[in-house]
Amino acid sequence: MKPSIGISDDHLLQVAQKLNGVLADEFLLYLKTRNAHWNVEGIDFYNKHKFFEAQYQQLDDIMDDVAERIRTLGHYAPATLADYLQLTHLTEKSRSANDGADYIKELLGDHESIIIHLREDVNPFANELKDAGTSDFITGLLETHEKMAWMLRSHLR
Repeated sequence: MKPSIGISDDHLLQVAQKLNGVLADEFLLYLKTRNAHWNVEGIDFYNKHKFFEAQYQQLDDIMDDVAERIRTLGHYAPATLADYLQLTHLTEKSRSANDGADYIKELLGDHESIIIHLREDVNPFANELKDAGTSDFITGLLETHEKMAWMLRSHLR
C-alpha cells in the first residue's frame, strides 16, 4: 500500500532516488572504513583499529536509517554492490599506504564530500519536493558526518 502522507507520488519517487544515492555513499564509506579497521598498520595500530571500528559501527546505523527512510516513503532500498557502485559519487580507493594517516585522509575526504552533497539537498527536499521530514533527516545526517569528520580531522593535527 502506498503511503498517503501529503507528498505527491512523483516527489516521493524523487526523494527516494536521491536517498538511494545517499545509501550508496554510506555503504561505500562503511566498506572503506571496515577496510581501514581490518588493514591498518603502524605504531598506533590498536588505537586506530578501535577508532575505525567505532566509525564503521556509526555508519552501519546510518545505512539502516537511510534504508528505512526510503521504505517509509514507499520505495525499496537498493541492496546490491552493483547498485551501490552505480549510485555512489565516491571512489573505491585512493590512498597509497595502510597506515592510519592515509586511511584517515581518504575517509575524511569522503565524509566531507558526503557533507557537501547532503547540504545541497536540505532545502530542495523541504521546498521543492515538499518533504520536510526528509529534509530534517538529512540535516541530522549532515551533522553526524560533520562530527565524524571532525574526529578524523583531529587525528591529523
